Amino acid sequence: MFVYGKSFDEFNVGEKMTFPPITVTEAHIVTFAGLSGDYNPLHMNEEFAKKSIFKTRVAHGMLTLSLMSGPLGMLVAGTAMAFLGMTAKLTAPVRIGDTIRVEVEVVEKKPSTKYEGGTIRMKVLVKNQKDEVVAECETALLVAKKSML
Repeated sequence: MFVYGKSFDEFNVGEKMTFPPITVTEAHIVTFAGLSGDYNPLHMNEEFAKKSIFKTRVAHGMLTLSLMSGPLGMLVAGTAMAFLGMTAKLTAPVRIGDTIRVEVEVVEKKPSTKYEGGTIRMKVLVKNQKDEVVAECETALLVAKKSML
């Protein structure tokens, strides 16, 4: 069972969460290309991609990170005050048909009386169906002590 809309006080340093997997489809890639304007042939042209180091089309790196951001956004739905930043490293390609999952560990929690909540810093791994890490991230969110819904 997943808790959505967690408040600042509900997070604990060392806490780990794994979110339901999602299979990356052609529709994800085409939709992301339309939204971002990134029609790089590595993502859109199978014949071009066959000649690449990946031997097939791959998902946009930013698409992988966007699919990671969905579970994080829902985790703090109604309690998030601000996305403070993220560092990310893409470590392996994501192909059409790959199933990825997001794993999160809370690494720091700093209360703030000014904002009636505080900063939650998390280490995030995105893994594929082979348990390979495809992205590593660290992110920080400003989270309220109670839901704003």
